[in-house]
Amino acid sequence: MHTLDKIKETLKQEIYAAAIRAGLIEPELMPAVELETPRHKEHGDFATNIAMQLAKPARKPPRQIAEAIAANLDTAKAQVSAVEVAGPGFINFRLDRSCLYPVIAEVLRAGSEYGRSEYGRGRRVNIEFVSANPTGDLHIGHARNAAVGDSLSRIMAAAGYDVHREYYINDAGNQIHNLALSLEARYLQALGQQCPLPEDGYHGSDIAAMGSKLAAEHGRAYADLPRDERLRIMRQYALEQELRKLKQDLSDFRVEFDTWFSETSLYESGKLEATLALLKDKGATYEKDGAVWFKSSAYGDDKDRVLIKQDGSCTYLMPDIAYHRDKLERGFDTLINVWGADHHGYVARLRAALAAMGYDPQQLQILIMQLVSLYQRGEKVKMSKRTGKAVTLRELIEEVGADAARYFLTMLSADSQLDFDLDLAVSRSNDNPVFYVQYAHARLCSLEEKARSAGLTASAEADFSSLTLDKELDLLKLLGEFPAVVAEAAERLAPHRVANYVFELAALLHSYYNAQRVIDPEDTEKSQARLALMKAVQITIGNALNLIGVTAPRQM
Repeated sequence: MHTLDKIKETLKQEIYAAAIRAGLIEPELMPAVELETPRHKEHGDFATNIAMQLAKPARKPPRQIAEAIAANLDTAKAQVSAVEVAGPGFINFRLDRSCLYPVIAEVLRAGSEYGRSEYGRGRRVNIEFVSANPTGDLHIGHARNAAVGDSLSRIMAAAGYDVHREYYINDAGNQIHNLALSLEARYLQALGQQCPLPEDGYHGSDIAAMGSKLAAEHGRAYADLPRDERLRIMRQYALEQELRKLKQDLSDFRVEFDTWFSETSLYESGKLEATLALLKDKGATYEKDGAVWFKSSAYGDDKDRVLIKQDGSCTYLMPDIAYHRDKLERGFDTLINVWGADHHGYVARLRAALAAMGYDPQQLQILIMQLVSLYQRGEKVKMSKRTGKAVTLRELIEEVGADAARYFLTMLSADSQLDFDLDLAVSRSNDNPVFYVQYAHARLCSLEEKARSAGLTASAEADFSSLTLDKELDLLKLLGEFPAVVAEAAERLAPHRVANYVFELAALLHSYYNAQRVIDPEDTEKSQARLALMKAVQITIGNALNLIGVTAPRQM
């Protein structure tokens, strides 16, 4: 158990003991004691509403109950320096600052592992994110999806979950067929033949370049093949090239996947037919107007959905159902999908399909990403200057760097629309949150070098009793909260909580560092204690930044 968790658990136990000593309730009837952090610092470090919970069974006013608990509390065992009854019966507690000193040693000893926990131990999680069609460049929307999905994966792994990152390759639909047709046209054009692009084709310069390359390397070899064979080759080549480019862009964005799952494999393995057969066996389908329908309205959807169209082809829903069944059959306890805002209406029908097949629909958790708007010089950026189309992930990395891009794309809740200020992201000022946080880390690394020159190093064995300032106590508390922040961010699928935490820690560090002299040649003991505190902050900032895929520079 982490230091702050131990402190809170001890305080809960002593509140419980005080209520029993006061004769307020029988032990077996005592409800669980909950602690919260007051919004206002002047109200103490922790507060509880246990007096309100006891009002009915104890048959006494909450404030009277609160006063009885405060009077019977063993403050030494509870590790509090002050207890205060407030309002209708809240009890506020101020910690004895010495109980927080072990936080420093815990951080220093854990190092890069600090913040990790066993919170999600034993739970296998599949996180599927990005999953863009491999028909062109990833754009700014995909960038947010990638940053949030990867950060969530890192955070859940740190919280003890067994995390599997997955990319679903949509390589079996009409869009891939149109990609093959487009490449065929560009290839034949490069050979001098008249071959118009298909109506729904891809006009990008990358497809034209692929066609020219194929013509230069293979001449008429493919042109002389039967068309079905030629299109098969075009499809495979285009898919390989687009995926290679896509994987490179994601890798440069510090995003890697454990599995690249092909939609085509669902057809080739027979899993799609098996899933349809299962739904039929469960009585969850019916035929109407020559099509096969899913009775999704019987499982919480607003209407029934077509699975197989009149011409025998599948709708998008059918392979998606087969894919999610496959994931559950692979033994994952929870499936997390990070989707764009345009997929919002898809949630109910997919959960309905899981319920129809006998799974718990709550095993599927959906994180819906809202839109990103780019701004530069105060104006909205709608198109790329280079291509005239949507700004790509590659261009974003080139414009502001992976660090700023990842921080900005992660710092707000996924369900909030994000206004991304490109000018702010590259500025070297305290108004730029990623610069502000990274500078805090670099500042502490510089301090470490100065201390080393003075013959001082941070030690977990230092005497911390000289750390008596309010800001030092605030830093200790915030450091102690980090493991719980990581666990809560994992549970709530909220990586922005880690970004917010590290910004708050950096702000507190800058405020303290600007006001206090850490290395004092005339007070070695206090210098050692403060150096250890600063090292603990440095480690925690670095660990938090790593969880959102941002580097922690040693100098800036």
